Amino acid sequence: MENDPELNGKYLGTISQDFLIVAETLKEAAYQLRIRKISEYPIFPISRELIELGQLLLGKTEVATEWNYNFSFLEEFNQRNLVTDDKKDAFIETYKNPEEFCCLFVIDGEFTKFIYIPYPED
Repeated sequence: MENDPELNGKYLGTISQDFLIVAETLKEAAYQLRIRKISEYPIFPISRELIELGQLLLGKTEVATEWNYNFSFLEEFNQRNLVTDDKKDAFIETYKNPEEFCCLFVIDGEFTKFIYIPYPED
């Protein structure tokens, strides 16, 4: 997958709107992945179409969003060579605190991009 350097308004608007709806669920899923020692690096692949990366957490029809939300983690991304061994340390260095930020992996056709969105404050 090629990583586009731009996250234009087309994505930012819909992702931000959806995120307000799903943030609590994603934060809890990230917490569960960490507390159960599955991974310290939760990643949420999102796509408008169903994808085979991670497992479906929230389908767009069940929560009335534009995106489907899967849950995954760095180790799966590494196994699938989406984050290769030579890039793994760099990914870990730039990974933001999962208690404060959600790591989304946006997939829309050929467009792919990691983004971090802060969870809303309580």
